[in-house]
Amino acid sequence: MAEKKTLVVYAAAYETVHAALADLDAIEQLHKDELIGQYDAAVIDQENGKPHVVKRMDRPHIRVIPEWFGGGTLPRKELHEAAEELTANQAGLIAVGEPTIEKGLDKAFTGAAKVVKRSVEATTDEITSELQEALKEADMVDMHLEVDIIPVSDVDRAKQFYQSLGWRLDADDSPLPGLRIVQFTPPGSAASVTFGLGLTAAAPGSAEGGLVVSDIVAAHNELTGRGIDTSGPDPEHTSYGSFCSFTDPDGNMWLVQEVTTRRPGV
Repeated sequence: MAEKKTLVVYAAAYETVHAALADLDAIEQLHKDELIGQYDAAVIDQENGKPHVVKRMDRPHIRVIPEWFGGGTLPRKELHEAAEELTANQAGLIAVGEPTIEKGLDKAFTGAAKVVKRSVEATTDEITSELQEALKEADMVDMHLEVDIIPVSDVDRAKQFYQSLGWRLDADDSPLPGLRIVQFTPPGSAASVTFGLGLTAAAPGSAEGGLVVSDIVAAHNELTGRGIDTSGPDPEHTSYGSFCSFTDPDGNMWLVQEVTTRRPGV
């Protein structure tokens, strides 16, 4: 059975092959300057609709990337699937190595619109699927969750409740008859909560939302200090495993989760 190794996987999509090659050159220079350890890297694109390896690092020190990234026209199914994640005018740069490469490579990807980085436990054979998924994600359009609509029965009562949480009131607008939009944003959040009239047919109290904090006890104490009936925090106090919860006047539930150490890739 092949031994699993801890590897860092980088994948980036570029608008031009030239930009991808420039970042590959930067990675190779980092290695020559002894700023990063063992790694494997390659630039791929599509040529006449077929997968094509533009360049693989000149003197590999760790052959992690499967040989279908190695050079020439290799009609392996996996290479086709990886290259198909790119549009005709794009190129992809993939780098894989030991965790020691991470600090240097974080600075090397300068020409990509988006870089995906994952820490994985995998054998050389298993790294194939990791590369495909990382490249696919790098070529995806970013989607940021901005607003979560919750159903309420009394808009003014809900507004008063969320103000009592200390959340920022962003808007309270009535642009049309029968339409009212109230929006709040929790402290430090990139996403907001919206409720009002004419926004959703869902039953009041049927929504469930999640909040993430770095200290579940402090969050619990703040909520109770504001007069919010809040369940007790998990005594284990473990990252991803500690929770408390509360509901708004309609019964919409908010689950508060403590996250102190992010899992790889999250």
